[in-house]
Amino acid sequence: MPEDGALAIKPANMTYDEAAAVPNGGLTGLPFLRDQGDIRSGQQILVNGASGAVGSSAVQIAKAYGAVVTGVCSTANLELVRSLGADRVIDYTEEDFTASGETYDIVFDAVGKSSYARCRGSLKEGGVYLTTVPTPEGCLSRLRPRLAGRKRVGFAATGLRSARKKAKDLVVLAEMAEAGKLRAVIDRCYPLAETAEAHRYVEKGHKKGNVVITVAHDSDT
Repeated sequence: MPEDGALAIKPANMTYDEAAAVPNGGLTGLPFLRDQGDIRSGQQILVNGASGAVGSSAVQIAKAYGAVVTGVCSTANLELVRSLGADRVIDYTEEDFTASGETYDIVFDAVGKSSYARCRGSLKEGGVYLTTVPTPEGCLSRLRPRLAGRKRVGFAATGLRSARKKAKDLVVLAEMAEAGKLRAVIDRCYPLAETAEAHRYVEKGHKKGNVVITVAHDSDT
């Protein structure tokens, strides 16, 4: 990467493996919640897919902003999401959060498994539905906002942002990590020679947090 690329100093309290895991979900969760969701302290936030790379970061980022966080995940990941600071966790195999009657200021679908139509009833007036997977329905709601009323849809092409913006956000994430407000969630680490196997594992769709490729290096150089 060039010297002026999306780079930041590694948090002092993280290993190289942990630091490598932070940008994957953090550079998505932060701009979605901060820029698209305009997250504020005291708001009610629901994160769907709270145990994945983006979701596990989003839960922690939302807590760092002072939000009250509900995480949605599978049975096996309930304790993980609680450990990340979620105030409440919902097991999607037992409960459909869209049918509970609970409403939120932000519903962030970090895995693209729901839709604005399904989640609209779970939004407070003035609330926003955020999704990492754009849909025709969501695009229509943004183009014709009167169809959605005071509720809206937010999407950010986070991967297409400039290196300068990403670098600034990496500094924010590093500061959160050094303050103990953000930790890396790593499911497995694979050596560089097993990268193909790492991809096969990820493609199964059941990982917790991140999968990291480790590269051997000489600590003296």
